[in-house]
Amino acid sequence: MTRPLLLQGDAYEVLTGLDDQSVQCVVTSPPYYNLRDYGEKDQIGLEENDEDYVDNLLKVFAEVKRILRKDGTLWLNLGDTYAHKCLLGVPWKVALALQSDGWWLRSDIIWHKPNVMPEGVKDRCTRDHEYIFMLSKSPNYYYDADAIKEPVQDSSIKRSMYGWDSDRPSTKSNTGIHTEKMGTRFVNPKGRNKRTVWTINPANYKDAHFATFPEMIPELCIKAGSKKGDTILDPFVGSGTTCRVASKLGRNSIGID
Repeated sequence: MTRPLLLQGDAYEVLTGLDDQSVQCVVTSPPYYNLRDYGEKDQIGLEENDEDYVDNLLKVFAEVKRILRKDGTLWLNLGDTYAHKCLLGVPWKVALALQSDGWWLRSDIIWHKPNVMPEGVKDRCTRDHEYIFMLSKSPNYYYDADAIKEPVQDSSIKRSMYGWDSDRPSTKSNTGIHTEKMGTRFVNPKGRNKRTVWTINPANYKDAHFATFPEMIPELCIKAGSKKGDTILDPFVGSGTTCRVASKLGRNSIGID
């Protein structure tokens, strides 16, 4: 297990001291806007308005982009905020601002939380999701789809027992899984491509840090976005979940807090 490098200080200032293209994958969850006071001067999340919050994150992620390898990816987890009973749409404001700043927005992932805490509201639905945005530095980037494939469903295996194209012979193995492409549809024995809704229970909170995300989230991101021996960065490392998972997976890691 590799030992993470933990750096203390303002995320932007610390990032300016890191080398260009020194990180393969970034997995992070910044402080959410107008949600919590961590007791630090000029902290991200307590700006007077959400426009300033977005601008401050853009400044940080400009440095992240500099130190990210050309084929690297950024996985950004953000929750939304209400102000005067109006949902602000902060995660999408950040994502679209990053896109305008030169990032490639490749995927919007829904983190569905089945055991979410009740909100006690009666005039709208209870929120049980957050966003995870996958962004890249360039249109061509490292992505290991096989590392996070989902199990093949029994119904898919049953359907694969039969040919979809009557003009061509069926190519079936004794498991009922097609081993060659047939027409435009087939079942991959390694599993199906990961979907964009991830149903994962939030982590159990052992102390005052309530924003910890579960280990499964950085595990999926790190497996898809890097290889063993690569360096993972979390510029808002908090309780250290990203670095802890990176070490378990044989990656080097840097955490800033």
